[in-house]
Amino acid sequence: MYMRAWKRALDATLALNGLLILAVPMGIISVFIKMTSAGPVLFRQERVGRHGRRFVLRKFRTMTVDHTDPSTVTVRGDRRITAFGRFLRRYKMDEFPQLWNVLRGEISFVGPRPDVPGYYDQLQGADRLVLSLRPGITGPATIKYADEESLLAKQEDPVRFNDEMIFPDKVRINLDYLDHCTLGADIFWIWRTIGLAFKRAQQSDRGY
Repeated sequence: MYMRAWKRALDATLALNGLLILAVPMGIISVFIKMTSAGPVLFRQERVGRHGRRFVLRKFRTMTVDHTDPSTVTVRGDRRITAFGRFLRRYKMDEFPQLWNVLRGEISFVGPRPDVPGYYDQLQGADRLVLSLRPGITGPATIKYADEESLLAKQEDPVRFNDEMIFPDKVRINLDYLDHCTLGADIFWIWRTIGLAFKRAQQSDRGY
């Protein structure tokens, strides 16, 4: 019942209030993006949603538009990321525009991170049950791999490590979330995400 009613109600309520509260900060971020690098304010990319349906995800642009690297895997220190983009990504502020995706019902606050085609839509057997979930801004897999870019930067072949190690583990974690999804669990993961953002802010202030 939660998956059908309360989850969507929670998403819509939080997304609407979030867009209203963050309207001014998002406007300021947009101005800084235009001032610090050439290109559009928003990054738009096709992602795989619930039941395999495609949708366009919106985020603040954090990379240059003239790079030639087609990889969808980002590592820490990636040269494609702008200076202001690094700041936005560190505090997850690049994800603010996804509140619009949440309000539209394309994603949820909690669920599997929406991936590009070629991953979740290619799952077979019982693993495809992950597609019964709306993708999410955060969740247990997102929290576990909060420093994914740093982890990938240490690998000789980041794409292979992601495909063979990280992605299968995320599938396992998200299947477990599917089996234990409750209103209380979603509130817990949202709270954990907020706590992680504050922790990063404190570490930055201390020069870590």
